[in-house]
Amino acid sequence: MTQSLTIRRPDDWHVHLRDGAMLEAVARHTARQFARAIIMPNLTPPVTNVEAAKAYRARIMAALGEGSDFTPLMTCYLTDGIDPAEIERGYAEGVFAACKLYPAHATTNSAHGVTDIRALTGVLETLQRIGMPLLIHGEVTDKTVDIFDREAVFVERTLAPLTRDYPALKIVLEHITTAEAAAFVTDADHPIAATITPQHLMINRNALFDGGLRPHAYCLPVLKRETHRLAVRAAAVSGSPRFFLGTDSAPHVVGAKESGCGCAGIFNAPFALEAYLSVFDEEGALARFEGFASEHGARFYGLPLNEGTVTLVREDVVVPDRIGEGDASVVPFLAGATLGWRFKG
Repeated sequence: MTQSLTIRRPDDWHVHLRDGAMLEAVARHTARQFARAIIMPNLTPPVTNVEAAKAYRARIMAALGEGSDFTPLMTCYLTDGIDPAEIERGYAEGVFAACKLYPAHATTNSAHGVTDIRALTGVLETLQRIGMPLLIHGEVTDKTVDIFDREAVFVERTLAPLTRDYPALKIVLEHITTAEAAAFVTDADHPIAATITPQHLMINRNALFDGGLRPHAYCLPVLKRETHRLAVRAAAVSGSPRFFLGTDSAPHVVGAKESGCGCAGIFNAPFALEAYLSVFDEEGALARFEGFASEHGARFYGLPLNEGTVTLVREDVVVPDRIGEGDASVVPFLAGATLGWRFKG
């Protein structure tokens, strides 16, 4: 039995670092395990221009302190009226790594998101021309569609026509949760990939109601049936370069989760690699973990692979019940559980 695993230093291709006190509390957890991360732009107000992205990047690096070798890869939040020239300028200057499409009101801080993808013709043509990736929160927001079906409906209604109309547009379907999404990405004759979170590999929607209502298992896209979890899990460990690590780590203070209208988001950054590796271990796929964590994403984005390595060892580690204090106290994913791998750095 393998007792330790050393891989090329990995990247997180989808993370929420928040801002202010929360940024100060959580950024180090991502930087501890990952060399680079795609930073989500859904702040208040959202990051919609080059100067806002530069300022946010500076705040992230200030939160990490001098000497950090972590690289935040900034993204542009798309709105109906966003200027394609600003996006192209940001990409040319190396400020924006990608654009993020949130359907309006689909998730946390998405009120300024896109109401109709047809309003983005100029943006999509620009992204296709310059080779800039489009990152998509893939859910419809039609209130008549069951929340557990919103990703599958998005794939059919929006993603399929999008890939037909923009055949060279690089797309990342974020945090996939369904068999339909996994199959679409696998089979598409298109430059498309998908990120996968640890929670969607490890738990299904039963976790939301395990002995009572469990707000810390609530995220968007919401957890799905076991059949979908198994399909997404199979995609992750398959070795396909179209699937790669994206935690979607999304912290909220305890009071914002444990409330009458709890916020969506799971904070998994502190033990992300341990959680992912436990899945690959259970599936007998340790040999494919480096590709998923350290290679597929960089190659899709056209970035160099990281130098250096990290090591995980087969040792028990207990996830604490809470991380942080006061205004930045958060319940982490798998709180109280014991994981069989430990990150050594």
